[in-house]
Amino acid sequence: MNPVQQHEMKFADILASLIHDMKNSLWLVINTLESLAGEMESSADRQKLQTLQHEAKRLNTNLIELLTLYKLENERIAANIEELNLAEFIEELVLENRIGADARGVELSWTCDDDLYGYFDEGLIRGVVNSVIGNGLRYTRSRLHLSGEEASGFLVIRVEDDGAGYPQEMLAAQDAIDDHSALCEGRTRLGLYFAGMVAKLHRNQGKEGYIRLSNQGQLDGGCFSLYLP
Repeated sequence: MNPVQQHEMKFADILASLIHDMKNSLWLVINTLESLAGEMESSADRQKLQTLQHEAKRLNTNLIELLTLYKLENERIAANIEELNLAEFIEELVLENRIGADARGVELSWTCDDDLYGYFDEGLIRGVVNSVIGNGLRYTRSRLHLSGEEASGFLVIRVEDDGAGYPQEMLAAQDAIDDHSALCEGRTRLGLYFAGMVAKLHRNQGKEGYIRLSNQGQLDGGCFSLYLP
């Protein structure tokens, strides 16, 4: 290993440590904002604080994505696969994001068979879906819907909105999630790259997880689909 490579590795480790510290600080900000919002008598002031809280959570999610990608690239993390009830998992995600949805006047709903179970890493998939929900709340008009189902041997988690849909360049970028140069050149986005990497960690009977974006959802807006074997 040459001195340049050693320098780059050290810088990556330092950056990962800084991201971890920033993430912890942001959680303190988020919790403080939540406490302040509960003490506000004015609904307008409370809504402003809830909006700030939502943006802080979105930033925290981005930091988690960066930290997780660092660990994935350096083989410091592996998927912890366990059996989970998908309906309970989706309901928890909706409850976590209810304040942010209400602050933006967005109707957040979900559907899933109560008896549907799947095998996946709860923490990693929670990070993926939370990121998609956060972006969806920014771009939808008035509705955001989460759903879960089994299709063709895959467990499918969808997040749909009634916004303008994904731009064509983003739809094209989903086929290049493993292309590091595409990420650097801005032809894809961190959340999309992160989701694709996490999906690929899930393998079963020769099948590998993947993601799909489309503009053909039930709400006539963007539709994010996560397929887990």
